[in-house]
Amino acid sequence: MKILGIESSCDETAASVYADGNILSNIIASQAVHQKFGGVVPELASRAHHKSITATVEQALSEARTGLGDLDGIAVARGPGLMGSLLVGLSFAKGLAVSNHIPLIGVNHIDAHMYANFIEHKEAYPFVALIVSGGHTRLVYTEKIFQHKLLGKTRDDAAGEAFDKIGKILNLPYPAGPVVDKLSRDGDGSFHQFPRSMIHKGLDFSFSGLKTSVLYYIQEKGETYVQHNLNDICASISEAITDVLVEKLKKAAEKTGVHHILIAGGVSANSMLRQKVMSYAKESGLNLMIPSIQYCTDNAAMIAVTGALKMRENIIDDLTLKPFARIEKGC
Repeated sequence: MKILGIESSCDETAASVYADGNILSNIIASQAVHQKFGGVVPELASRAHHKSITATVEQALSEARTGLGDLDGIAVARGPGLMGSLLVGLSFAKGLAVSNHIPLIGVNHIDAHMYANFIEHKEAYPFVALIVSGGHTRLVYTEKIFQHKLLGKTRDDAAGEAFDKIGKILNLPYPAGPVVDKLSRDGDGSFHQFPRSMIHKGLDFSFSGLKTSVLYYIQEKGETYVQHNLNDICASISEAITDVLVEKLKKAAEKTGVHHILIAGGVSANSMLRQKVMSYAKESGLNLMIPSIQYCTDNAAMIAVTGALKMRENIIDDLTLKPFARIEKGC
């Protein structure tokens, strides 16, 4: 089975070819235009997708030495995400599918982050997934493939949003998450005790209070103090966010009694989070699945592998497939 995956849910135009357990290509065209704005501008993102999607897909097919006639399916992200960006990828995928008589598979972007783990790990169910990305922080229990139960979600800012917004307060370049992570490695996480909102309350998340706490702290201490202690402040912020994430994951694993846990999404690339989750899994005797860094952030390989799993389960879509911007229930 050979699947072309297309991802355009936010500001990454990506294409990948997956065949029989192997990623043959994984091309990502990033959009630098958003950096000067400190965040993604939806209109600019959709225009950039228009400009790059044809070349990105062609490069993925070329690198995989695959023609359109060799494909068994075309998988495309249909949401959640920016509606204009999603429409670019979905329309392009539909055009390829109908003109070449290739089955079309719509993929939930959040599902794809979870199933990206199965690029490098053997499928194992049931599992609890901690999905942490720029726009989503969720705990999901998956009893069987594509049978998901939402255990907890963010009530305000997602973990990735918290990293980026706090980074903006600290005058760090966008996206700030990786920068905070890098600075944290040379800092002391016990330097300042920032709040761990809702850490002992249910399985939902809240990070807006942390953002406000950091803002007041910075205003009180002043710019010179902050720059002198930037590594320690970043480490303290990282400790606060990752403590909450790991504690909620522990509670979800204990509640469901699973033997398999996984983390997924862009923030799963965070070194402190990875270390804490690995330590917890080792202490608890749980099987932990974490994607390689290249499969944590938005990419098309995760779309392609999820599309292959859906085809295996005979879940195929048609040209009535529509995008969606938000996800409210489950995954």
